[in-house]
Amino acid sequence: MGSINVSPFITIILLCSGLCFSQTKDIVLSHIDDHASTYETAALEIWNYAEVGYQEFKSSARLQEILKDAGFSITTNVAGMPTAFVAEYGSGHPVIGLLGEFDALPGLSQAATPEEKAIISGDPGHGCGHHLFGVGSAAASISIAAWLAKTKSTGTIRFYGTPAEEGGGGKTYMVKAGLFDDVDAVLTWHPGSFNSAVASSTLANKSAKFRFYGMSTHAALAPHLGRSALDGVEAMNYMVNMMREHITPESRIHYVITKGGDAPNIVPGFAEVFYYCRHPDMEQVNKNFEWIVQAAEGAAKGTQTRMDYEVIHGLYNVQPNETLNKIVYKNLNELGGYTYSEDERAFAEEIQKTLPAPSNLNNTNMVMPFQVIEKGEGGSTDVGDISWVVPTARLMTATWVPGTSAHSWQAVAAGGMSIGIKGMMLAAKTMALTAVDLFSDPEITANAKEELVRRRGADFVYKPLIGERNPPLDYRN
Repeated sequence: MGSINVSPFITIILLCSGLCFSQTKDIVLSHIDDHASTYETAALEIWNYAEVGYQEFKSSARLQEILKDAGFSITTNVAGMPTAFVAEYGSGHPVIGLLGEFDALPGLSQAATPEEKAIISGDPGHGCGHHLFGVGSAAASISIAAWLAKTKSTGTIRFYGTPAEEGGGGKTYMVKAGLFDDVDAVLTWHPGSFNSAVASSTLANKSAKFRFYGMSTHAALAPHLGRSALDGVEAMNYMVNMMREHITPESRIHYVITKGGDAPNIVPGFAEVFYYCRHPDMEQVNKNFEWIVQAAEGAAKGTQTRMDYEVIHGLYNVQPNETLNKIVYKNLNELGGYTYSEDERAFAEEIQKTLPAPSNLNNTNMVMPFQVIEKGEGGSTDVGDISWVVPTARLMTATWVPGTSAHSWQAVAAGGMSIGIKGMMLAAKTMALTAVDLFSDPEITANAKEELVRRRGADFVYKPLIGERNPPLDYRN
């Protein structure tokens, strides 16, 4: 890429202060390095908390503490979510938002060891690295605040503490509440097993819990008097599995039976199944979801049970923004990756023995080529809703051993030691450098907004897939 233009206002400041543009960027890098031990300690504390969605009270408080100590003003309990918050520093435009997640996954407790070993069997664990996500974004935000103060620049850095990404869709409610209405650009990242800043989409996603109500009786003495709620769930699942043959190949449908009864000799009076429905296109998600609902209704009729369902979350596909992501890629490429120490390499080699598809360990020191991926693939994220109302750029850094899958014990293990921390620091520095570019050149955010309007259409109106429901604060109970 060519060089980044610096606005006249910032140029005057830099000339008066005797600092060149590269020296001002050194401010954010040095600030992150100078406080590295603070960020490492906080990330590992949140890794140990391992709190699931909407229950991340200690994790949220720890992030708030770090930001408050750095001079940020904090607004808590936003958008009806007790663990959601907004932290802000500076004033005026541009307003640059950074996202920070901090929820863990159920059942993934794992020690920071290269062999599978739960700390407490069945407890949650950070299998998606959100302890690194939140702290890394906070570190970037704090360094940008230091840059704003040092250069006496106008602008606002805003950190969004976003709960319950893993199935709770916390960001959706923040968008719905208008918390991004005045934001000029959003930067975010995610832990992974390689370094990348591609402009890519994701799958839209809608989920629901389907609940069947029958009649409990003794399964041997009087089965004819009962009506099995579990039969309703199984009939629904059978029909949905037949449905798969007749939907587009890009569609993804998966489920778990969250309640199937209490004992084999009791006809289940209640049963529940939790469904995810995904597709690159939001309209197709809604069509597939309605078909799933029809299967549930038919299953209830066929088993003489009663059914209702609760939409848990609905997520837009991510709207890629090439303008912003090219700036992120430039900075990530300039920083490069990182190299393992001898102890880290030994740890990684042991982890790789447990992986079905290990990758080159040197990938931590490389950056994937830039590209634009228009059609969503892989997973889903509530960042999608934000990306349709504000230009949004994402990156990924190698916080896990190359070849590691998210939502695995191997991801938890690497995230609990120095490999995860190194990847987190790389992400923090990349976002901080990118934010400096955005504050310094208003043309970037203007072009990014033009691209967003072109992609989504000038007449776009945000309508959340969740409808009018409130945050599902008890969805992990």
